[in-house]
This record gives sequence, structure tokens and C-alpha cells, in this order.
Amino acid sequence: MTDDQVARFATYVATLGRGPGRSRALSRAEAEDAMRLLLAGSPDPIQVGAFLMLLRYRGEDPEEITGLVLGAATATRIEGAQVDLDWPSYGAGRTRGAPWFLLSALALARAGVRVLMHGTNEFSGGITVGDAIASLGISPAEGPADARARLSADRFAYVPIGRLSPRLAALLGLRRLLGLRSPINTVARLLDPAGAAAGVDGVFHPPYIETHLAVAERLGRKRLLVLKGGGGEAERNPSRATTAHLWIAGQGRQEVMLPAIPWPSADADEREPAIADIWRGQAVHPAIEARIVGTIGLALLALGQSGDDAAGSIWRARLT
Repeated sequence: MTDDQVARFATYVATLGRGPGRSRALSRAEAEDAMRLLLAGSPDPIQVGAFLMLLRYRGEDPEEITGLVLGAATATRIEGAQVDLDWPSYGAGRTRGAPWFLLSALALARAGVRVLMHGTNEFSGGITVGDAIASLGISPAEGPADARARLSADRFAYVPIGRLSPRLAALLGLRRLLGLRSPINTVARLLDPAGAAAGVDGVFHPPYIETHLAVAERLGRKRLLVLKGGGGEAERNPSRATTAHLWIAGQGRQEVMLPAIPWPSADADEREPAIADIWRGQAVHPAIEARIVGTIGLALLALGQSGDDAAGSIWRARLT
């Protein structure tokens, strides 16, 4: 790092941290420059910690987050990939179990939808996406070129964020030292590395929905569906009604009320089966399969399609 870079970054920390009535959010251009400096490893570690916590303390500003996403875009871009659905997975729910939404994504891929999943579940209390795909005999993509090849061959690729940008992964990992997530988590969810036709995104706290939609609008995203999902993931809880929030370029924002999904009652003592057994049809669990089918329905809605009947057909067709 150079003295000039350290001084330049210090102005951004000072802008965020001045006293009441004097501090402000960064402009889009300032945030973009700050993120480029962060990913270049230019700031001092003390500056990085102060910057992240000031961002969090002030709250997430759409213009600021837009700039941060733009600053990270070049470092995480997957050039030349044809993707229908961008699916970020950065949830860290302490009480969630298996990532059933992964089976929704894989069923969609078998039905012809090209799905790019990216993320990290480093702080999750449940089974990570990486562990889940390993149990299915799938390995994560090694990087952008491998992701392109997998999307072409299998219509599905999972790329850990560390294989797109180790520095961005390190920023997310600072949660361990700081004790709190930072807005970099929101930035990662909104990256859309391949410029997909649509995206589906889950948040843990409902106030973040507005931020995600506002940033999607500023970035010129084509379509994005956001909802409060289990553990902050894009996964539908079938036992209760859900509101899906949509951004559609040229049409603006929409809200779609999704009713609860009825399913046959199951034994209260029934154990949750392994994710591979559900995928291969070697185990049946009505509540879990309702969750998977409901999440397929979310993805179809994000893509501009609809209908739980279609979602059910896609799920059943995975076995053929």
C-alpha cells in the first residue's frame, strides 16, 4: 500500500465517521473507489475494520451499496457465461438445517434453466451448500472458467465466493473478528457475476428488502425477486403465506402474495432425511418437498413464469 492510497481511504472513513450532522453516506463514486481499494489490499487493516463497522452503524444506503457492488464487479465477473438465474447463498442462520433450496436449483437445471449459485455459508449453523453438493457427488467450480464449463454441460454451477475473489471472501470473514456482519454481505448477494436474466435473493431482516430492490433498480438489473427467507436464504416456508418482492426493468416493483402450501401431515417424530436421499427419491418427506417445490415456484416467478403446478412437475421430473 502507498501513503496516497492510505490517505485516500482515510477520507472515506472520516466521511462516514464525523459527528452528528456532519457525517454522511458515501456517494456512488466514492463507494466504488473505496471497494476497489479494499479489493486491492490497499488500506491498513485498522482502516478496514473501522470502515466496515461505520457502514454497519450508519445503515445501508442504496447509492452507497450500489457503488460498492460496482467496485467489486470486475473482480467477481464471470465473462461469457450464459445464465438464466443468479442465486446467491450467503445465509448464516444458526438454526437452519439442510439447504433444501439447493435441490430446487438442481431440479430447475435439469428442466433446462441455467443456474449460477455463488456464496459462502461460513457462519451458518446448518449444512453448507458446499457440503450438500459434495453429498450429491458434485464439486464446486474452481473459478470463472470452470463455472462456464459446468453451466454449459450441466446448467448448474456453484462457485464459492473465495474462488471469485479471495479478498472479498476475507472481508466477509472479518465477521469472526468484529462479531457482526457488515454491509459487504449485502454487496456479495447483489453481485450477479454473470449478468443473469433474473435473480432470486433471500434476506433475514425484512428492512433489507427495500435496499436490495433499490440497488437492483440502480444497477439496471433485468429481474430480481427478494423475500424474507429461512436463515436469510432464498427458500420459501410452505407453512405460511409469503410476500415476494419483484423488481422488473421497464415495469418497476411488484408484490406478489404467495399462500401457504398444504401438504399431507407427517409423523411429528419423523427424522429429517439426508439431502441426497430426498434428491434421489430414496426418502419421502412431505414438508420438505413442499419447501422445495415452493422454492422452485419462487424461481419461476423470478423468471417471469408462475404456477405451483409447474413447480411440482419440475420437481417430479428430476427422477426421469
